[in-house]
Amino acid sequence: FLFSDVLALPIFKQEDSSLPQENETKHPPFQYVMCAATSPAVKLYDETLTYLNQGQSYEIRMLDNRKAGDIPEINGKLVKSIIRVVFHDRRLQYTEHQQLEGWKWNRPGDRLLDLDIPMSVGVIDIKTNPSQLNAVEFLWDPTKCTSAFIQVHCISTEFTPRKHGGEKGVPFRIQVDTFKQTENGEYTDHLHSASCQIKVFKPKGADRKQKTDREKMEKRTAHEKEKYQPSYDTTVLTEMRLEPIIEDAVEHEQKKSSKRTLPADYGDSLAKRGSCSPWPDTPTTFVNNSPTPAPAFTSAQHNTYSVPDSNSSSPNHQGDGTSQGSGDQLHPSATIQETQQWLLKNRFSAYTRLFSNFSGADLLKLTREDLVQICGPADGIRLYNALKSRSVRPRLTIYVCQEPLRSIQLERQDAGSGDSNGAIYVYHAIYLEEMAASEVTRKLALAFNIPLHQINQVYRQGPTGIHILVSDQMVQNFQDESCFLFTTIKAENGEGFHIILK
Repeated sequence: FLFSDVLALPIFKQEDSSLPQENETKHPPFQYVMCAATSPAVKLYDETLTYLNQGQSYEIRMLDNRKAGDIPEINGKLVKSIIRVVFHDRRLQYTEHQQLEGWKWNRPGDRLLDLDIPMSVGVIDIKTNPSQLNAVEFLWDPTKCTSAFIQVHCISTEFTPRKHGGEKGVPFRIQVDTFKQTENGEYTDHLHSASCQIKVFKPKGADRKQKTDREKMEKRTAHEKEKYQPSYDTTVLTEMRLEPIIEDAVEHEQKKSSKRTLPADYGDSLAKRGSCSPWPDTPTTFVNNSPTPAPAFTSAQHNTYSVPDSNSSSPNHQGDGTSQGSGDQLHPSATIQETQQWLLKNRFSAYTRLFSNFSGADLLKLTREDLVQICGPADGIRLYNALKSRSVRPRLTIYVCQEPLRSIQLERQDAGSGDSNGAIYVYHAIYLEEMAASEVTRKLALAFNIPLHQINQVYRQGPTGIHILVSDQMVQNFQDESCFLFTTIKAENGEGFHIILK
């Protein structure tokens, strides 16, 4: 009896304390920091909570946190990171496949998570899998400055059962898993995982919620405030412990089907994946070391992009080849349906659901700051320019008028018209982008309905009436907003004619 009582005492904890505690004090090799403020209404020992706006771009800084000598095998090499938005509640994790399928059905063509490629820095070989709407992956160099800008398009209330209205939204997690390259060249060797808890609101809803929480905390007494965490300007993703997650996943699988036997290495395979949630209902994991085939990221399944480092310019938008100015201008009288068509035509399909109740007048009332706040800096500025029909300023503008026939001038003067110039000389504006002689010829033909193939040469009348051939160099030395009269004379061989600028 005495012996059993002694054994019941926590003496083994003292023995364990004398053992190396490397696992408890292990230094994480990487750190991920999201540039979004944490909520002040979180109790002291609870996990932080961060509010995000739907569709807004948020920066996640990828930081090398290794000490000297840690993981030397990745020195001078790239690592792969996978960013996902997953459910925080365990109940939803077990039905994640069904939840995402329902969301996909209601939001065809949309993604839960996107990477804002023009804003991101230092990430390369970006891949998105059409079957993985909640994840993006990319390679990055730990020794260089790296920032990934993410956009979360699902809101927390979309996964809440509709009962009486005003339901509380479910929390999500932003999870980052990082892998190193194996000997066979695949990035399947798990290095590190971290995550944070978030809630996603409709545009500007996160700002209002943050303000509401702050006002509630200001009303509390000093003693009550001590029970809550302060709000920080950034959110640090905390390192994840996989052991309890693996145990829950194995237990759930055993309860779900008593007829089949789980593989002996089921828990080990979960540990190698570094997954936050078990995802037992669908084989959609990114990394799978088991013999069962699973969907993998291949070049045929992905839209692949490349983002330069901080020393190079942003890449062009991946579009359908349609220029910004090719779409018709959006009018205030446009209906909701016409506004949706305009957004699709001008490559803003990602925001059609966001502006699903906006007419043309509603959309045109938004300021530049509003659009940047809603769509992020890149798409916000692009949408603002499209709404205002702002085209690229031409490099050179000249004004050209076809000189009227002398007989018409004489008739006008005989008729007593006071100012013949104002009545006859009507100029056309020619906007030049290429600054080339061929562009002058082409745009003259277009402005004055002259068959282009009939124009042999374009000359400029110089001193003493000499004719100087218009070359690229001459065009480049034209003064901006110069005015020219031009006449046409037949070519010597009788085929076509020449244009003379005066």
